Amino acid sequence: MSPLSRRSLLTGIAGLGTAAALAACGDDDQSGSGGSGSEPVKLGYIADFTGASLMAIADDRKLWAEHGLKPDLKVFTNGPLQVQALGAGDLDFGYLGPGAMWLPASGKARVVAINSLGFADRVIAQPGITSMAALKGKKVGVPEGTSGDMIVRLALRSAGLSIDDVQKVAMDPSTVVTAFGSGQIDAAGIWYPLIGTISKRVPKLTELAKNDDFYPAISFPSAYVGRNDVVTGKPELVKKVLAVLRAANDERAANLDRAVEVTAKFLKSAPIDQLRAEAANARFLPSVELAAKSTDGTVAGWLTGLNGLFKDLGKLPNAVDPSTYYDAAAYAS
Repeated sequence: MSPLSRRSLLTGIAGLGTAAALAACGDDDQSGSGGSGSEPVKLGYIADFTGASLMAIADDRKLWAEHGLKPDLKVFTNGPLQVQALGAGDLDFGYLGPGAMWLPASGKARVVAINSLGFADRVIAQPGITSMAALKGKKVGVPEGTSGDMIVRLALRSAGLSIDDVQKVAMDPSTVVTAFGSGQIDAAGIWYPLIGTISKRVPKLTELAKNDDFYPAISFPSAYVGRNDVVTGKPELVKKVLAVLRAANDERAANLDRAVEVTAKFLKSAPIDQLRAEAANARFLPSVELAAKSTDGTVAGWLTGLNGLFKDLGKLPNAVDPSTYYDAAAYAS
């Protein structure tokens, strides 16, 4: 499955039913190796490195059975579809990229674990365009409701501009690659490894902004989420799932190269070079550090910053306290 899926689109999900969510799974459904586990659990993931690596490691290391679980793993193309499946009772837990984190903030799921921090997003421009200010009035390709959309808005704001100061052209990520490569747009909000593909066509493109420019004030975390009634009504199941996620997370943080290899094997058709490029543009923290940042307010700051962006995007009407949808103490326990 293409790594395009790792940025969960925020638009157009209202009309997608649970059947569509499950159709996204197709023949790629995989069951973990924890067949001897006693308690069944249904989990969703996305077929890229950040969205699948913990599932791959848990499968490889037989962590499910170790913690008394029998997983039913379902692959999805984006986060919003997983949240719909959660709401319908077809999933217990799922994975969301930063672009879909408005969904738990709006009460449709609960965050149970932070997965990674993304640093792959860029505002890129055609050769000769060297500043965000120079984009005023120009055509900017934006996959709406994604982290690419967010990075464009952040970078424009830092230059004293807004999205209304450019000609925003809404397009999906694959169209951005084609449109930028053919010169149909002047700039775009997009991410690696797609930028690597674009740079082969436009080797002298310029990078005008990146996630690092706004970190740590604004961060782009991905996360695992649980169905509301599962998180509130099945605390022992949540503990078991968290134990698996923490163990797999520590394996990944300790040996990223091996994690890439294990994930490539798990996903079967994913090119290992693309997985490696994706891994290189993310930050994976050990569980003990994530636990500390959960309890000292750091993670709450990440989520609060994202919520401000979602308010600007019209996805959240008001500020939301992260403690209403992320139990920091539960992750740290």
